[in-house]
Amino acid sequence: MRIITLNLNGIRAAARKGFYAWLARQRADLVCLQETRAQEAQLGDRVFAPAGFGACFCAAQKKGYSGVALYHRRQPEALRRGLGGAAWRDFDEEGRWVQADYKNLSVVSLYMPSGTSGDARQAYKFDVLARMKPLLRKLRKGRRECVICGDINIAHREIDLKNWRANQKHSGFLPAERAWMDWLLEECGFVDVFRALEPRAGQYTWWSNRGQAWAKNVGWRIDYQLATPGLAARARRARIYKARRFSDHAPLVIDYDFKL
Repeated sequence: MRIITLNLNGIRAAARKGFYAWLARQRADLVCLQETRAQEAQLGDRVFAPAGFGACFCAAQKKGYSGVALYHRRQPEALRRGLGGAAWRDFDEEGRWVQADYKNLSVVSLYMPSGTSGDARQAYKFDVLARMKPLLRKLRKGRRECVICGDINIAHREIDLKNWRANQKHSGFLPAERAWMDWLLEECGFVDVFRALEPRAGQYTWWSNRGQAWAKNVGWRIDYQLATPGLAARARRARIYKARRFSDHAPLVIDYDFKL
C-alpha cells in the first residue's frame, strides 16, 4: 500500500507544474493533499479526476484558501469531510480535515493551521492543538489502524530543520509546539513513520521561496505520516520526492506491507 501526502500550495498551480502527470506514474493507493485553494466547482477539468481514483474534497468557505483532498483507489466504507459539530465549526470552515474509513484502516488528510502570520493565528493554532488531543487519543485507541497525513506546520526536533538555532522563537519550532509533538508521539502513541525509517539529517519537505532555500536545501520537515504502531511497523520504504517541484512542499511517499 503506497500513501502519498503533499501540500500543493494550490491544486490548480500544482496541476500546471505537472503534479498529475507525475501522480499517474506513482502507483499510489491513497493520496492526501492539503492547501488545495479551490472550491470543488472549480475542479471540473478531467485532470482533477485521475484515472483509477475516487476523490473526496473539503474546501474552505473562503475562496482561494486552505482546503484538503483525498484520492483513493479502493472505495472507503465511509468518508468524512470535516470534524462536524459546533465545537469544530471554525476549523471546518477552513477545510482542514478529510477522513476515509476502511474496515481495518482510517486515513486522514490534515492541514494544521500556521501561526506565521501573527499572534492571532498563533493563538488559534495553539487552540486547535489543544482541542485535537482527545480526538487523536480516540483515533489511537480505535479498532482500526490509523494514519494521519499532512502538513502539521511543526518541525519536531533540531534534525527537522536546517536553521534550528535561529528559529527557536518562530512559529513552527516553538517549544510549546514541539512539546505537543512530544505528546503525540510519546504519550498518545503515534509514530512518525518517515523518521522511524530514515534517521539521516537534511531531510526536509518545505523550503521558503526566499533566497536560495531550495537550492541550498535550507528547509523544514513539517509534512508527516503519523501512524498507529501496528501500521507503522509495516512501513517498508519512505522517500521525499525532489526531482521535480510541484509546490513549495515536496511529496512524502511511504510504502506499507498492508492490505486494505
